Amino acid sequence: MDIFELNGVQIGCPEALGTRAITRKLSSGQYEGTEARAVMMRVKPGWRVLELGAGLGYMGALAAQLTDALNVTCVEANPDMLQVIRENYVRNDAAEIDLRHGAVVGDDYEGDTLAFARNPLFWSSRIAEPGDGDGVVEVPALKIGALLKELRPNAVIMDVEGAEQYLFENKWPKSVRVVVMELHPRYFDSRATIKKIIDCMSASGLTYDPQASRGNVLALRRV
Repeated sequence: MDIFELNGVQIGCPEALGTRAITRKLSSGQYEGTEARAVMMRVKPGWRVLELGAGLGYMGALAAQLTDALNVTCVEANPDMLQVIRENYVRNDAAEIDLRHGAVVGDDYEGDTLAFARNPLFWSSRIAEPGDGDGVVEVPALKIGALLKELRPNAVIMDVEGAEQYLFENKWPKSVRVVVMELHPRYFDSRATIKKIIDCMSASGLTYDPQASRGNVLALRRV
């Protein structure tokens, strides 16, 4: 397994996951670079952090350095990634991060599980659609409203491959001071969905953060 260092975080990537593109990004420090920049700008010591879509565990471990591992909860839907993530947390003295298995859904979702399409390119795994084939598994469905109510996060980091379109039907609580999300407009009607996200965040007291936003990474701050 190759080990890479990004912003003081040690990240292991198994050879089976290390495509040429992902290895190049990890080697150059560009892996999740825009999200990392926003997180380092905005997450404060002592803050509670909720990450939706843990990937290799980089953002969670980075957040733990900025606040404390005991203040960080990360959610990952892909069961194939859980052991890799845990190992990366241990590698960074962040084993206390609360790692939960499940896919985050809207508050109106009915059911306890959700069909999830695993992809060998782990960053492309997502909520399943008809015709996704043999890689589909059932994973726990975790409602966004229940997570926000339970954890009362101050910062939410989100990279959920298009599932963001389902998470902004209701206002978010006042505990949330910062949101950093990567948008995936190829999975939805981008203009309508992005307007819905911005409208929900505005109604929740959060506004566009131009300094921390860049490209497809949208950052918002409490006014």
